[in-house]
Amino acid sequence: MNRRDDAPLDARDAPEPGVSGREPGAGAALVVVSLLLFLEAAAMVALVIWLLADLFVLAPSSFATAIALLVLVVLGAAWVVAVAFGSLRRAPWSRAAAIVWQILQLSVAVGAFQGLFARPDVGWVLLVPAITVIGLLLWKPVRLAYARTEDEGAA
Repeated sequence: MNRRDDAPLDARDAPEPGVSGREPGAGAALVVVSLLLFLEAAAMVALVIWLLADLFVLAPSSFATAIALLVLVVLGAAWVVAVAFGSLRRAPWSRAAAIVWQILQLSVAVGAFQGLFARPDVGWVLLVPAITVIGLLLWKPVRLAYARTEDEGAA
């Protein structure tokens, strides 16, 4: 899909103008992305532990709802952990999955700023890392670091 098959062979092999692959700050950006993803994964695992403890300590009004919420958070935590480890390997799928997670986190952050029980502190804690990771993942040197080369795609 992202291949330029209609371009001459020598044009496909030439690097894009202005992109050397070693842009200043690209390495630091990759570290920040992976670090933030691991912090988010740790927060999700902590949330699973908290919900599990609440399930046994407190009496929920609906056990079915409490268990369903716990299952959803466990699935989310597993996904974020997998994305964080994929980010360390610069797996191409992890970039898209990380962007999806950040958009979900962004929507929760927006909800935290609104309503009767608004928690702006929680909103900022969710909003800042989400915008940071999205911005870094869309930056061209970071995007290229996650890109699959043609040789790896054929193998």
